[in-house]
Amino acid sequence: QVAKWPVNPLDHIITWLKKKPSSLIVADMGCGEARLAASVSQKVHSFDLVAANTTVTACDMAHVPLSKQSVDIVVYCLALMGTNLKDFLREARRILRKSGTLKIAEVKSRIENLASFTHAISSFGFRLVKQDDSNKMFVIMEFTKQAGEVAPEDLVLKPCLYKRR
Repeated sequence: QVAKWPVNPLDHIITWLKKKPSSLIVADMGCGEARLAASVSQKVHSFDLVAANTTVTACDMAHVPLSKQSVDIVVYCLALMGTNLKDFLREARRILRKSGTLKIAEVKSRIENLASFTHAISSFGFRLVKQDDSNKMFVIMEFTKQAGEVAPEDLVLKPCLYKRR
């Protein structure tokens, strides 16, 4: 369905990442065919539930095979599909280095209330840095990992409803 959108949120993330130092290490969670890794100069660890090709590591995104504080950026581009969203965000926090970046692109129709959603993500130990909801289909959010204790709140997304277009 994304192929029919005027703009793919992954293209936004690729453009953003190309402006970042090539020394950064990225975890692409729910990477699909690993197009992010093929498009940027940074080292990208590509994870998905099923390996679409040999560059993708098949795993549950709540338990990726990376060490604590081993990446600079975690990306969830249209990938918050599991029922264990809390575990996904805990894992992002675990693998992110101090002051690392969490980049999320999500379909607007899945988010009941954007302010509540970003507040819930912040409760996992992240600070909202930037939010772009100018596209009619999706929103892109950028968070920074914060030091200190976390008190996660409930995090709920509506199911994806695919429509014939």
